[in-house]
Amino acid sequence: MKKKLPIGLQNLREMRTQGYVYIDKTAHVARLAEEGKYYFLARPRRFGKSLLVDTLAEAFAGSRELFEGLYLEQHWDWSRQYPVLRFDFGRGEAHTPVALEAKIAYQLNTQAEALQIPLTEADIGNRFDQLVTRLAERAGAPVVVLIDEYDKPILDNLHDPDLARTMREMLKDFYSVLKGLDRHLKFVLLTGVSKFSKVSLFSGLNNLKDVTLDPRTATLCGYTHAELISGFAEYLDGVDLEELRRWYNGYNFLGEPVYNPFDVLLYLDSREFKPYWFETGTPTFLIEQLRARQIYLPALERLWLGEELLGRFDVERIEPETLLFQTGYLTIHERIWEFDTYRYRLGYPNQEVRVSLPRAILNSYVPDLMAKERSRDRIARALQQDDPAALEGAFQAFFASIPHNWYRRNDLAGYEGYWASLVYCLFAALGVETRAEEVSHLGQVDLVIEYQGRIWLLEFKLAEDHGGQRALEQIKTRGYHLRYAGQPVTLIGMDFSREQRNLVGFAWERG
Repeated sequence: MKKKLPIGLQNLREMRTQGYVYIDKTAHVARLAEEGKYYFLARPRRFGKSLLVDTLAEAFAGSRELFEGLYLEQHWDWSRQYPVLRFDFGRGEAHTPVALEAKIAYQLNTQAEALQIPLTEADIGNRFDQLVTRLAERAGAPVVVLIDEYDKPILDNLHDPDLARTMREMLKDFYSVLKGLDRHLKFVLLTGVSKFSKVSLFSGLNNLKDVTLDPRTATLCGYTHAELISGFAEYLDGVDLEELRRWYNGYNFLGEPVYNPFDVLLYLDSREFKPYWFETGTPTFLIEQLRARQIYLPALERLWLGEELLGRFDVERIEPETLLFQTGYLTIHERIWEFDTYRYRLGYPNQEVRVSLPRAILNSYVPDLMAKERSRDRIARALQQDDPAALEGAFQAFFASIPHNWYRRNDLAGYEGYWASLVYCLFAALGVETRAEEVSHLGQVDLVIEYQGRIWLLEFKLAEDHGGQRALEQIKTRGYHLRYAGQPVTLIGMDFSREQRNLVGFAWERG
């Protein structure tokens, strides 16, 4: 009988007893339990963190029947059972301190009632301490504490820094209780999307081992290609595996790259390539940060960050590049050791994000989505018909559709990277090969578009009344096109006006 796809399931018992596909990750569970006690793991949303938490809970509770035939069945001490406390901040939202305190109190109280442990303390932290202590004493065994989506109450309120700080301090007080309970604890895991700096959220719990970028846990969440082939063999007839890999694989945590499991399951169910993960909740705050901080969007294809910036995140200092990495919109493509520290080259993980993030950014600039779609269609036709002249009117119509009152809040029209970013997004959103700042021996061309064997080279200038000629001459003078000898190449120069806030010069010729 064909096993079912576990779409939306985070419950190990249901998956193992109701005929669902389950990818065995329990070798990781065994190693974590053997080698340490306090852990922190960050992974993007919908990446399997909650299933990992549930798997750990069932293992420590001694549910051996759920692990029959899995690695853990033969590599776990089933003679011992441990009491488990679970906290999940991923359910619902809390937008006031009162709401967050109520959420914590509810989870404490419901578990205490289910375990028949009376709690007499009024303070939330003291009630947590009391629950762990009394549970360990009654069970005669140390307690396992699992906290899922530890950071969501903060991330949900990043648009209001003061509120986000208040949420952070409340959670910091709650989590710091664990440090004083060491003798009553067997195992502790916190999972989330972001890694807040230790001086802010974890200063009271600085004994956590961060396994987010540990090569040994790189495939702890997500599916490797081998796991996909073996686990979902019944669903792969007629599937273009290379296209599946291009769309949904590519998340790298310093080990073998993995697929986003949410995407894989929905694709195998519908057999349509769509941005399933991206459409489930890309935060408006992230898009606004990219816009407000004048991020040069083409640079996201190959962005270098130092180790400190890669792992530093806090309410007081939100770096959009760090946020993009921690939330899964960028991933690691290369790591080098340089000047006594690691540096990381980041880029999009796959086609889903490469296409969807530019689309989301365009939507934030142009509230009239039909106007944006008309511009998109005109650019697509120009590519298909190899008609560069048609780009001029398409781009002018697009930039004209950006509301003029939007520019009153910023000076981006005077920033060359603004124009380059939006042109890049328009092409990238089509899904065509789009490369920014491609280097030659005399410099770098602003944008390279490759489609159906043809090359378009685009150069941008912030200028007046040059008709695009100055940008076009730069391409020819510096020989950007020479590397494509033997291929059909089109050279395009574009001038933009800060006063008119539009494309004012356009010139092109064949290379």
